[in-house]
Formats: sequence, C-alpha cells, structure tokens
Amino acid sequence: MSKIVEKYAELPRPLRKPLWRIWHRMITNYDTDTSAVFMNYGYASENGEFSKLKLLKEDEPDRYSIQLYHHVARNFNLEGKDVLEVGSGRGGGASFLTRYFKPNSYIGLDISQKTIDFCNARHKVKGLSFIKGHAEKLPFDNESKDAVVNVESARCYGNIPAFFAEVSRILKPDGKFLFTDMIKPEDVETINRQLEEAGFKVVEKKNIRQNVVKALILDTEYRKSHIHSKAPKMFHKMFYQFAGVEGSERFDAFDKNRIDYWSYTLTKNQ
Repeated sequence: MSKIVEKYAELPRPLRKPLWRIWHRMITNYDTDTSAVFMNYGYASENGEFSKLKLLKEDEPDRYSIQLYHHVARNFNLEGKDVLEVGSGRGGGASFLTRYFKPNSYIGLDISQKTIDFCNARHKVKGLSFIKGHAEKLPFDNESKDAVVNVESARCYGNIPAFFAEVSRILKPDGKFLFTDMIKPEDVETINRQLEEAGFKVVEKKNIRQNVVKALILDTEYRKSHIHSKAPKMFHKMFYQFAGVEGSERFDAFDKNRIDYWSYTLTKNQ
C-alpha cells in the first residue's frame, strides 16, 4: 500500500479517484479526535512573506499548511466575495480562508460524502459550507463565483481540461482562479496550454517547489508525531509517504526535482 501512495501521482487517472476515496476513509477512521484537517504539503519562505500572518493559538500547529493557502490567495481580496474551493478535503484551508479573510460565502466541494459530513460537523464558521460534487461537472450557475480555489487536488481528476473549462464557466468575468499543485516537469507546458484553451490569462505563476521542500523539512517532526499518535505502527511508512516527510520517496521527488510544484493566479480572458 505504501508503494501505491508513493506513486499515486503517476498512476493512471481512472485509478486515482477511487483510491482517493479509500484514503479519505482511512484518515477518517484513524483521526478520532478530528484534528487532522490539512493534507497539503505546506509552504515556507525566508523573504518575510508571512511576517503579518498572525495565527490563533489553535491554528499555529498547522502553520505551514496554512501558509500554502495564504500564498495561493495572495493576489485576490476574498472579503465579501463568493468563493468555491474544489477538492476541499478535510476543510482546514476553507476554514482558515473564511475565518481570516471574511468572504461573503465559501463553499468547499469534494467527491467524498464521508469527508463532506466530517467537514460540516467539524467546521462551524459563518458563511462556510461543504457539499458533495464532481470537479468536472460543477453544480453552479454560469458566472456565479468571484473566485475558485484548488489546492493539491487537480492531479486526481480524470479530465483536467474539463475541470478547467468548468471553472471558467462558473467564474464571473473578473473572477480569479487560484490554483496550485504538483506537476511533473514534462507536463507543465501541457497544463499551461490547457489553462489557456479554457480561457484563462496568467496574472502570476511561480514554481514553488523549493518552498514546499523547506516546509516539509520544517514540518517533518510534527507530521511524524501526528502519524504516531493516530495510526497503527504497521501503517506508519504508508502515512509518511502521504505526508511527504523528509526521507520519504515523495519528499525526495520534490527535493531532487523529479516533480515541480506550481502556483497560479489566473483570470478569465475578457
């Protein structure tokens, strides 16, 4: 199983979605105190990017995962806006952005009903809700959202161009697509072309692989302690791969530049 987790991003796309559901189920079963609300690889910086990001005490343990969301949303003021997050997972990022940046509404969409039930029970925040849905067929009207957030999720989809087209469809004319994910170097140009064909113009794009590596190094001990406190020892190696702790194959893929990690701020072409 650890080998499947290690090579997840390289598996055929039709296998990724059902495996993702199974993985969500395992996390829910072991996370008995509901404290595992982030599943991204995190982001760290030495240039003062987060000098003004003061977190509540209860949020501080998840700082690096939170900083990835803060980075993704850096080019758009969410206050008073209607926001959708596609692939919202266990809802930690949705909760952070809603509590700290005050959108009018923030909807987290995920394919797993069990995960949606968890999020609606766990995250009681004004303006925040979670629904089940498919990334390639978003259940929203044309031009109904000011922003769409997508963090470390698109690689799981069976049809990424269809997802990009759906995001373009539901965004308002001046809406923003805030997108970040791991991408193999040989696939970057394909992703760029697919975004352009879906009607997007790049506001800013950045390879943040080194920031992700730094975050994983700084966060490894916390991630390991979290795994040790929740999962049986026989599953520790598998969870290390999923969490990308230093020394895992996933970490090495980032560290040795076998997989890049790109951050995009995009807007619809007018």
